[in-house]
Amino acid sequence: MNKLILVLAAAVLWFSAAAQTPQPPPAPAQPIPFNHKLHAGNLKLKCSMCHPNRDPGETMGIAPASVCMQCHSAVKTDSPEIQKLAEFAKSNRTIRWNRVYAIPSYVLFSHRAHLAAGNTCVECHGPVAEREALFREVDLSMTGCMNCHRVKNASNDCTYCHEER
Repeated sequence: MNKLILVLAAAVLWFSAAAQTPQPPPAPAQPIPFNHKLHAGNLKLKCSMCHPNRDPGETMGIAPASVCMQCHSAVKTDSPEIQKLAEFAKSNRTIRWNRVYAIPSYVLFSHRAHLAAGNTCVECHGPVAEREALFREVDLSMTGCMNCHRVKNASNDCTYCHEER
């Protein structure tokens, strides 16, 4: 009887601890799996190789499938997912990736300005090079951004990130 009580008590403690441990949100399903840990981590590809910052620099893009095929025309060509990628490239179709991060339209944000100020991709997007699949793990709410601005002595004036109305 005492063993049963101990086992039940241990189970209750384990479940209550598991319930209190915050779990990361699930990674959104993507049309073609992309392993950031392999590409950015092991292969050390720079973020800008797959995420160009075209003028005027507010957003980071996603490279077309043809850029992926620069390597994948010879790497893992027997993979069904790479064959799907090759079809996108061959037909010049855009892959509709599911967004992990999105900034509201009422926020003025420039990736280029943040990079020029010395910020890194990791600060806003987390340790991407350690992730097989990406999920939203950094607080990009107004509070999160204002805290970062405070730490970096950047302006927290409303008009710094929002237009006056």
